[in-house]
Amino acid sequence: MPIYEYECRACHDQFERLVLPTDTATPTCPACQSADLEKLLSISSVSSDGTRQRNLGLARQKAKKVQRDKAHAEHEAYHHHHH
Repeated sequence: MPIYEYECRACHDQFERLVLPTDTATPTCPACQSADLEKLLSISSVSSDGTRQRNLGLARQKAKKVQRDKAHAEHEAYHHHHH
């Protein structure tokens, strides 16, 4: 059974979906429920230094975005509270 990788065009969440031959429903994003998805090119499940480095880089990018969003929210909350 194939596993497909998707990226949501609405919220940019990336996820995998196991697709059964009997599935007829259009997949949706688990984060925001959007059906506006882009099917990504899947990397083989064989672990290699290249795939580990790619996954590490993607995780770092995601962590940086979360940190930026958190800092922005804290900044906004501080200014909202003190004004």
